[in-house]
Amino acid sequence: MDLIPNPLIIPVGLVIGILVAAPVGPVNVLCIQRAVERGMWGGIAAGLGAVLGDGLIALFAGLGVGAISGAIVQYRTTIQIVGGLALALFGLKLYFTAPRMVARDREADNPARLKDFVWDIPQTFILTITNPGAVLGLFAIFGGISTFVEVDGYIDALTMVAAIMAGSLIWWVLLSSLIGRIRHRLNPDRLRQINLGSGFLLMVFGAVLIGEMAWKFWR
Repeated sequence: MDLIPNPLIIPVGLVIGILVAAPVGPVNVLCIQRAVERGMWGGIAAGLGAVLGDGLIALFAGLGVGAISGAIVQYRTTIQIVGGLALALFGLKLYFTAPRMVARDREADNPARLKDFVWDIPQTFILTITNPGAVLGLFAIFGGISTFVEVDGYIDALTMVAAIMAGSLIWWVLLSSLIGRIRHRLNPDRLRQINLGSGFLLMVFGAVLIGEMAWKFWR
């Protein structure tokens, strides 16, 4: 067994982690609220739960690909088409969905306690693993990941999981840092821009998966 993972897995996994974390949903809203109320570290604490949730989902999906690689190869066409459609539809829905941010009293001037930060982690973890879009999206991505990079065996799969978690963490750190700096200027239009960009990228990802299968079928 080759103990050295495919080096291309790391950048691909980082991009996937960011794309999975970026869409504005319940976790992003909670993270933004915490960053508005408690500053950057409040947002990062909330984001850690999402990182762990993304890691758990990716672990199941990644180990499945490594363990049953033969079946994945055999049914790759079906998996890739279904995965591409799921990603495209999820991106389309996201593109046309207006984000909602629940207003809460700001507590930025009140010092937060450690237990307040720690309690945010299981909250966002549960939100992440119970989000059908995140679960189906990651499984769909792993089903068609061979279009972009070869994932062969457990080492590659675990490396992909770690890279996805790192990408997710990068997003939460950047988002929390940004909101911590401009929290008094945040408005729904900025949230909408994130939705538009993330939805468009997911639709492109899905279109690439479907387009590759269509090209192979018709050529």
